[in-house]
Amino acid sequence: MSALIIIVVLLVLMWVLLIRPQRRRRTQQEQLLSNLQIGDEIVTAGGLYGRIEDVHDSEVMVEISPGTTVRIAKRAVAAIVTEEEEDEELEEGEEQPELEAEEESEEPEVERSEAKQPG
Repeated sequence: MSALIIIVVLLVLMWVLLIRPQRRRRTQQEQLLSNLQIGDEIVTAGGLYGRIEDVHDSEVMVEISPGTTVRIAKRAVAAIVTEEEEDEELEEGEEQPELEAEEESEEPEVERSEAKQPG
């Protein structure tokens, strides 16, 4: 009888930890794909950012740069980019060059003539 209880508890844990979250993600993705509209800023699973130009049953036409439109599978859309996310990305992009400049200034400067001396 105790073995049966352990098996039931393990099945319940598996359902709570694996199956439920996966179902939730799948329904969220399906809802996202059904709500795609012309003009939405998106990011694809491959990391391309663009604006939706046209929506069909299983594919989307996305403008990735002015005058460049690509056709992608609808299921390749990973997320709709909001203005808040764009602002965060811009802020992150601005911080990185400052960090790189600090890292470069910490390195000792060696003149080329010193580095080429035979030893």
